[in-house]
Amino acid sequence: METVWHKNLADGRWGGLSFAEQMGNVGSEVGRAISWQKRGQEQRKEQALSRAFELLDLTVGDKRWRGKLKELLRVREALADFFYGDNVYCSSPEFLERYFHHFACAARKNR
Repeated sequence: METVWHKNLADGRWGGLSFAEQMGNVGSEVGRAISWQKRGQEQRKEQALSRAFELLDLTVGDKRWRGKLKELLRVREALADFFYGDNVYCSSPEFLERYFHHFACAARKNR
């Protein structure tokens, strides 16, 4: 059985967040994974990625974002490809952090 990292969010609180807030939170976990990867901390990287994918899957399941489903699934695919695949999308840590940074900025602006 897979660990549920964000039980409060999975129980419904996630649905109260905007798209930018949700993606900003995913990006925080991706940033942690990148940071742990650079430090050679494989277990911590894997934990951060597990949390990132959990949050991304909650976002994919949020019916409000049906129009963004293609982008969300592509982001999920690109993350999996970067960390576990052959990186056919030619992603870099800088690109991933920049992509998610825009959502964090938008979430802060809208508060």
